[in-house]
Amino acid sequence: MSSLPRRAKVQVQDVVLKDEFSSFSELSSASEEDDKEDSAWEPQKKVPRSRKQPPPKESKPKRMPRVKKNAPQISDGSEVVVVKEELNSSVAIADTALEDRKNKLDTVQTLKTAKTKQKCAAQPHTVRRTKKLKVEEETSKASNLEGESNSSETPSTSTVWGGTCKKEENDDDFTFGQSALKKIKTETYPQGQPVKFPANANSTKEEVEMNWDMVQVLSERTNIEPWVCANIIRLFNDDNTIPFIIRYRKELINNLDADSLREVQQTLEELRAVAKKVHSTIQKIKKEGKMSECLLKAMLNCKTFEELEHVSAPYKTGSKGTKAQRARQLGLEGAARALLEKPGELSLLSYIRPDVKGLSTLQDIEIGVQHILADMIAKDKDTLDFIRNLCQKRHVCIQSSLAKVSSKKVNEKDVDKFLLYQHFSCNIRNIHHHQILAINRGENLKVLTVKVNISDGVKDEFCRWCIQNRWRPRSFARPELMKILYNSLNDSFKRLIYPLLCREFRAKLTSDAEKESVMMFGRNLRQLLLTSPVPGRTLMGVDPGYKHGCKLAIISPTSQILHTDVVYLHCGQGFREAEKIKTLLLNFNCSTVVIGNGTACRETEAYFADLIMKNYFAPLDVVYCIVSEAGASIYSVSPEANKEMPGLDPNLRSAVSIARRVQDPLAELVKIEPKHIGVGMYQHDVSQTLLKATLDSVVEECVSFVGVDINICSEVLLRHIAGLNANRAKNIIEWREKNGPFINREQLKKVKGLGPKSFQQCAGFIRINQDYIRTFCSQQTETSGQIQGVAVTSSADVEVTNEKQGKKKSKTAVNVLLKPNPLDQTCIHPESYDIAMRFLSSIGGTLYEVGKPEMQQKINSFLEKEGMEKIAERLQTTVHTLQVIIDGLSQPESFDFRTDFDKPDFKRSIVCLEDLQIGTVLTGKVENATLFGIFVDIGVGKSGLIPIRNVTEAKLSKTKKRRSLGLGPGERVEVQVLNIDIPRSRITLDLIRVL
Repeated sequence: MSSLPRRAKVQVQDVVLKDEFSSFSELSSASEEDDKEDSAWEPQKKVPRSRKQPPPKESKPKRMPRVKKNAPQISDGSEVVVVKEELNSSVAIADTALEDRKNKLDTVQTLKTAKTKQKCAAQPHTVRRTKKLKVEEETSKASNLEGESNSSETPSTSTVWGGTCKKEENDDDFTFGQSALKKIKTETYPQGQPVKFPANANSTKEEVEMNWDMVQVLSERTNIEPWVCANIIRLFNDDNTIPFIIRYRKELINNLDADSLREVQQTLEELRAVAKKVHSTIQKIKKEGKMSECLLKAMLNCKTFEELEHVSAPYKTGSKGTKAQRARQLGLEGAARALLEKPGELSLLSYIRPDVKGLSTLQDIEIGVQHILADMIAKDKDTLDFIRNLCQKRHVCIQSSLAKVSSKKVNEKDVDKFLLYQHFSCNIRNIHHHQILAINRGENLKVLTVKVNISDGVKDEFCRWCIQNRWRPRSFARPELMKILYNSLNDSFKRLIYPLLCREFRAKLTSDAEKESVMMFGRNLRQLLLTSPVPGRTLMGVDPGYKHGCKLAIISPTSQILHTDVVYLHCGQGFREAEKIKTLLLNFNCSTVVIGNGTACRETEAYFADLIMKNYFAPLDVVYCIVSEAGASIYSVSPEANKEMPGLDPNLRSAVSIARRVQDPLAELVKIEPKHIGVGMYQHDVSQTLLKATLDSVVEECVSFVGVDINICSEVLLRHIAGLNANRAKNIIEWREKNGPFINREQLKKVKGLGPKSFQQCAGFIRINQDYIRTFCSQQTETSGQIQGVAVTSSADVEVTNEKQGKKKSKTAVNVLLKPNPLDQTCIHPESYDIAMRFLSSIGGTLYEVGKPEMQQKINSFLEKEGMEKIAERLQTTVHTLQVIIDGLSQPESFDFRTDFDKPDFKRSIVCLEDLQIGTVLTGKVENATLFGIFVDIGVGKSGLIPIRNVTEAKLSKTKKRRSLGLGPGERVEVQVLNIDIPRSRITLDLIRVL
């Protein structure tokens, strides 16, 4: 989501793009319709003309009477409102005349509006507000006539294309001092059918026009239906977050999961980056005066950076120019074209100039023509498409071998690591992602040499096709001319096309491997973050160590630090320290020990297991578990840890973090940068930008879906909610400290920096615990009574506050009903409260029954009688929205969907590596999942590996049969030992089943 204010974003999109890119867009379309000359390109110096045009100012008063005829009750500055009213109608957008008016409006929007302000100031405030509300009423009536339902009666299932957020900012711009409408207009979606948008309302129109359609290419690359891709682009353009789309806009994305949606988002960003790069390159070449019709067409056809590099390489600054360019400068392009179009009339002898280098002999001229033809062949779209399709059907392999110069600079250990790839060959269609990443790493370390091998049969078939079809001369060509053409084809394939194909194959394989690696990291991270919490226990966290001792921290069921200490278990003082540990456990009634898996973990685990087996801690029944301490040390010295635990030694902070990871994994792990959590593969070799964006998105998704209690959550947790960031989270905490706890979700609108769009995105994921609020309200009876009295009289009133009037208009305060709303503790979005209330009245339920067994019974009996689809139709909503409402009403108040995930594995005894035998069946817990196998902790101090070939669909439970056939961290599995390599500490396992 962009960090720019939405008003600034509107100006950039509406004004800058129309002015700066207008000439480029026109020329792009012109080049597609008919091949014009280079003179069609206008220089960029003409661009600012539209900004300096006075007509909008002068024409505005002339248009006033016409507006009055259409809407006689509106005067002065209301013309803009009328235009916006038309824009709200999906039919009006298709009108070309309105498009022209909208363009003028966009230009006027950037000019100063001082005169208009004075006119509006002369008009009474109440009259202006009444007139604006009339316009909004007429707008809603018009939309109802078009078959759309009123947003107060239907859930928000998709935002009207046209940018609801931008529309709100226009309201703010042209209704000076008036209250901003917080309600976001929506439209219903015909379930199961692609959304049909007006022809001219092309919401997927990109900043830079290309010769390919963004939606179509996106659909091809992601294997997702075009209508779904179009909807996703619209949703992302409107700044919707992934968690919000996944939960509240399911029907628009055809029930895609978060990983698929994230993949579409990344592909979309790549394509847009290519389009922007193409545009900037075109502008640069155009300024240098080197642009030609053929080059423009070739560049607008580029879909990847590799293609763009191939086309634009000769025009880079400082380039000596290609062989084809030098031949064209000698005037041989006419001869090359004549060879194809009029070979009978071509005489190469007429081009000989004895005193000019490159034209002195017939052989020089033939070579020059050959270079021009080779360049034309290599830049031709149809030719490149044919060779790419041919390579997909034929055998193309990637080969790696030991580099010849693997000398002193290369470490011998590195050479041993790449033993598998020193004589490696594999078809590019069959190679695994982890193999690509390994080969790339070996190449970067200069251990391996890598090449792509395209068979000679591909080249022969390509040349045959070119001669017989694409590059066949128009008429009979003499043998000497045909020889030049054959040489041109061979030269083009060997010197230009083959290197391009190699770069494309390598880039595609690497890009896919990186994406899969990042996605795997994301899946592992999600599984780890959603590990089931262990609430209600007092825990002892142990950070193991040798010389510096084991750090202990005892935390209460509410995560408060009760005691910290250091014990030396591995320095000959184990018996003396056992008494101290027993005393601590008995004093704090703690029966659960959490041990970090770092240095000395194995010895510490054996120490506690031995004491537990001897029943040393009686009468307590003590159990222990091992938890990953990845990132704990990094967090312990961070500013956040210093702020949270001031004055505590960093080593003891890590023990606290280890214990809290079991009590509430999500709340603790969000404090650590995701890439330090240690559940990835080749994370240092992949794009760090992509990795960070994906992992941050996964964290946001997990935190949002679990939900946070806004009155007790930390700022760190809050900033990961969809629609919020560090500043908004800080403002929420400050508001809470200043004004007391939030009574309901509507109060979020009063927080500084939390606009309508942010509220829409975050509201459904924020919870307000009703017991806590009832307790607070009972303590503040007098204040509560006053607030409720105000609310009864002005529950629907809107007031304008004139506080802090500065450059930015003050945020309007809405007097909402400051009374606890039981729906605020559910996953139901405020935009669907109206439907939820009508559903409650249909089943005869009340708000006070939310989350109780009787509510579940009423819902079940009503569903059996009516059916989901019939109820949804009656309530004028969709099945997906109705399902969210039913879930929210029936789930208990303390519902946490993480309870469906695996809990930590608590143990009392230990097994040694030497105790294992081939064929032994064990239970274990998945530690990490990679593209080549699953690492499982089976309690012997060393993780075993299940090769990926042993993870089959039949062995997974039905709930695990997902796209990747993957197992995530924390899942419990039953495995059998296949092989034990004690010297190398390697254990190979076979998956029996998922527990």
